[in-house]
Amino acid sequence: MTGPYRLTASEAVALMKKGQLTVEDYAKSLLARVKDRDHVVKAWAYLDPEFVLAQARKLDQVAPEKRGPLHGIAIGVKDVILTKDMPTTHNSPIYKDEPAALVDAAPIITLRAAGALIFGKTTTTEFASTTLGGPSANPHDPSRTPGGSSSGSGAVVGDYQVPIALGTQTGGSTIRPGSFNGIYAFKPTWGAISREGLTQYSMTCDTLGLYARSAADLELLSSVFQLCDDEPVPSTPFPISGSKIAFLKTHVWPKAGPGLEKAWEKAKWLLEGKGASVEEIELPEEFKSISKWHGDVLAGEGRTSFLGNYLLAKDKMHPMLHGHVENHTKLTRKAQLEAYDGCARLRPVWDEIASKYDAVFTPSAVDEAPVGIENTGDASFCSMWTILQVPALNVPGFAGENGLPIGLTLVGPRYHDLHVLYTGKAIGEVFEKNGGFRSNLF
Repeated sequence: MTGPYRLTASEAVALMKKGQLTVEDYAKSLLARVKDRDHVVKAWAYLDPEFVLAQARKLDQVAPEKRGPLHGIAIGVKDVILTKDMPTTHNSPIYKDEPAALVDAAPIITLRAAGALIFGKTTTTEFASTTLGGPSANPHDPSRTPGGSSSGSGAVVGDYQVPIALGTQTGGSTIRPGSFNGIYAFKPTWGAISREGLTQYSMTCDTLGLYARSAADLELLSSVFQLCDDEPVPSTPFPISGSKIAFLKTHVWPKAGPGLEKAWEKAKWLLEGKGASVEEIELPEEFKSISKWHGDVLAGEGRTSFLGNYLLAKDKMHPMLHGHVENHTKLTRKAQLEAYDGCARLRPVWDEIASKYDAVFTPSAVDEAPVGIENTGDASFCSMWTILQVPALNVPGFAGENGLPIGLTLVGPRYHDLHVLYTGKAIGEVFEKNGGFRSNLF
């Protein structure tokens, strides 16, 4: 058998159900992978191997009939999500030596109830709000960023240290690391998964993000979190032949790098080759305002979100966060309301546009991961989908000029999460097989 650490969550669950793999042996394999690679990727903010093994042994004692759908599956947790048995530091000097919280965040409660093994805390930018990178590196090229702010979560899944990890997204903090690390990354519809117990930047945008190396694992998670569309997805695989698929560059396209441009054209060619009807579409003019509106919403909501820590320990916070509280952009309440109302007007417009197609693709990132870990990269292509509050799935498979991963984002109407995963699973098989990316990890 392949080393257990290389299994997807779905594969590991199947072996455990058959009695062919114990949680303890699975955890030992993952920990060995971490030991071998942590000095390169540096993606864990907190990891206690002995505690992991103790929890694994407890899970092995659970009677088979009482085991949950995620029994024994190791999950990395972004270090802005509360865990009652591990510290949560938000990558902030303010909370560096604080003890673990007394409660779990709502998603952690759900995952534990499903039998998951909460493995450790992954690195993040400060309060998941800045683009200041490090120490984490891209597993495919350690001289480059893994993205952010969910830096560690994207890196540990991409490096086979765990099969699943949790991130968050306020701009592009889940989707961009998915693209840079060559994995599936899913930002569900805003509010579809409780975010109680996650650090807050923007009430309007903050969303839990999910990472996995297969679409099947995201479907497993969607079941655990009870995501639900009004119309059920078919039980048979999505038929690409005869489907209507749109490609949407958006107003951000002038930032596209050569790797993205090639991936874009190759994706259209691959889908046309499978019999899909592919169409390039454009959004109404008003959508060009959404990038500014997103910035205004973050400026206004960040002003209140960071106030407490600013008053408590301003000297220990990044200057960008000072700017939010001190309103360096001189944002007026009128402008803030215009941003809220403008985005609210466009959400149903987008829903109607997206509903005309089986899938709509848009860029995940400007290009492959840039050189350097000091900055987590450009999230410009992602932010509009975050503030529109729609489901977004990074589908991997393509490669840039340096052979590093590039993904494209499949977006849908609000509360069509399962349909996005359904179509993304079938299309992802095509992209992964023929897109051109080949991992150098093994």
